[in-house]
Amino acid sequence: MTSKMLAYFREKEQGNETEHVYDSQCPFCSVQCKMQLIESRSGNRRRYKTIGKANPTSNGRLCIKGMHAHQHALHKERLTQPMIKSDGQFVPISWAEALDYIKENITELQQKYGYDAMSVYGSASITNEEAYLMGKFARVALKTKYIDYNGRLCMSAAASAATLTLGIDRGMTNGLQEIPEAECLILAGTNIGECQPTLMPYFEQAKKNGAFIIAVDPRETSTTKLANLHLQLKPGTDAALYNGILHVIFQEDLIDSEFLTTSANGYEEVKQWVLSLELTEISAITGVSERDIRRAATEFATPKTGMIFSARGVEQQTDGSISVRNLLNILLATGKFGKHACGYGAITGQSNGQGAREHGQKADQLPGYRSIENLEDRKYIANVWGISEEELPRKGVSAFEMIEKIDAGEIKGMFLLCSNPVVSNPNAHFVKAALAKLSFLVAVDLFLSETAKLADLILPSTSYLEDEGTMTNFEGRVTVRKAMMKPLGEAKHDWQILCLIAETLGAGHLFSFNSAEEIFNELRVASRGGKADYYGMSYSRLHENEGLLWPCPNEGHSGTNRLFEEGFAHTDRKAKMVVVPNKPEVAKEKTCPKYPLYLTTGRVMSHYLTGVQTRKSSSLEARNFESYVEIHPETAMRYNVKDQKLVKIESKRGSIIVRSKITKAIRKDTLFVPFHWDEGQNVNRLVAADLDPTCRMPSFKVSAVKLTLV
Repeated sequence: MTSKMLAYFREKEQGNETEHVYDSQCPFCSVQCKMQLIESRSGNRRRYKTIGKANPTSNGRLCIKGMHAHQHALHKERLTQPMIKSDGQFVPISWAEALDYIKENITELQQKYGYDAMSVYGSASITNEEAYLMGKFARVALKTKYIDYNGRLCMSAAASAATLTLGIDRGMTNGLQEIPEAECLILAGTNIGECQPTLMPYFEQAKKNGAFIIAVDPRETSTTKLANLHLQLKPGTDAALYNGILHVIFQEDLIDSEFLTTSANGYEEVKQWVLSLELTEISAITGVSERDIRRAATEFATPKTGMIFSARGVEQQTDGSISVRNLLNILLATGKFGKHACGYGAITGQSNGQGAREHGQKADQLPGYRSIENLEDRKYIANVWGISEEELPRKGVSAFEMIEKIDAGEIKGMFLLCSNPVVSNPNAHFVKAALAKLSFLVAVDLFLSETAKLADLILPSTSYLEDEGTMTNFEGRVTVRKAMMKPLGEAKHDWQILCLIAETLGAGHLFSFNSAEEIFNELRVASRGGKADYYGMSYSRLHENEGLLWPCPNEGHSGTNRLFEEGFAHTDRKAKMVVVPNKPEVAKEKTCPKYPLYLTTGRVMSHYLTGVQTRKSSSLEARNFESYVEIHPETAMRYNVKDQKLVKIESKRGSIIVRSKITKAIRKDTLFVPFHWDEGQNVNRLVAADLDPTCRMPSFKVSAVKLTLV
């Protein structure tokens, strides 16, 4: 064929090419970057490209996950019709048959064992409307007290710490735009460079402006490389490290005395406690030198402005909640709340980790951050829902404790939505065995996940490109996520599935919603007057303002950029400082001759949570197609481990086989393994089921293990 003919056909093909643009926002991390998917069609060929869209949070930036998110949403293995297990195999059935099956099984279980025989396991990756409806569905349609969600494994420590200390839990207490103007920043157990990379320019600009950055992490990461000072502490010793910093702050009289007197309770007790501690001992506990502890304290306390950010590195421990409270103690001691470029930020992990924990998925919670045990809160929500207060169940238990109750035979059935507890929970062998005991398991998902494989019935859900609704990012900014694609096959939105099942169970008159916006309008009323007050928001206002930060109590309110300018959220308007012991109430696993190394876990940039979505993306899977273990060169030499070789990591609970990655970025006494893989590479098989006594967070970040060659 001649070049002229080729040009002719190319021009003809281009002439027939059509383009569709789909507005959406990223389904992965808590930044919630706005974006557009551009679909080009030419004959039967389709090409896709994702571009960032201007927004107040990430300013149009995208990371590699957002750029390739469409690959899982359009994947050929998406579930598109209800599937029932028959003789160990899943076969398709109609929605009518699926709903009849659900009604039959739930009714039978609850008639025989009571309403609490059913449980609900939710997600922090669903919309606010769906999170709200999950809480209502559990307590009104199923009438069970057993509901919790996978955010328990992610944000519960920071949420409980902020609530107990400050009286309110919002991801950031001040504006994201203030970060570049802070004079000192502490990044505690957070690897923003890989987990929320579109936020990094804020911190990079702060450093350009002269900010002193302190990073706390057992590993060297792209985030710690930005820091002026890296405190490479021993895993699990965060609480003691922050006691050391407080010791220096009080010893050197670097406190804000006026602020402490007018705005904080408990500071005298904290002062006496930390001054009684020996910095030499704290240095020995943490592995951080006295010089570095002193420098961190003076660099943070001396300037007028400063902010602290924490994430899972601090929080996923048996003293995660109180360790975060110690970080808040540091901010309070130095008076860095309620002022410009001062405050705290909990870097939420999941896409809707903030919103999903505000409106009723937690075991002890009602919408608007109300308490299910508070009589006035119960009466208010019961009235919104059209039931009597007496009909509302009381509080249940945390996510992992529900699994323990399944194992013990107290819970017989589970409704599971957009979560994969077989991979995400600690002691994963136990979790899988426990869920296999259920008499009835319904899973709602995009794919046949490791947990969905255990289900009796699977219901197909819609992706972020198809399911409209609001999301609340880590700032506390509520935005509307547009979804312009039609659902694949017979897939339905999560809120539609909940409404259909509620109708099947006889509660349809309380779930008669026709759109996500209708649900949001009920959520607004349910949250009214609560700490997380969305009442002043509407879809039109959220579109016009590119999102609003809660609390937003009325339609004339512009949202709250900075909290605590006029006092804290406790009744006396004061924050509550607390004495934090160096050693946790629930002991963490210690190394010993048999298990001589610490194991810690975390993310990589190209994957998200248990990898169910990102491992379906060819572009992301190609970057990290298998798990690995980071080993210090001296440790590798001691165990005769070569780079890129398979090794076995074993704890008291199980073992995995992964590939070695020898690097000086890790401590000599510590191994690091990411948690995005399943089966023989599922690092959570090695993690103990010890829980934080306050928030019931598992201790993912500290396990004792041994290393051997395969």
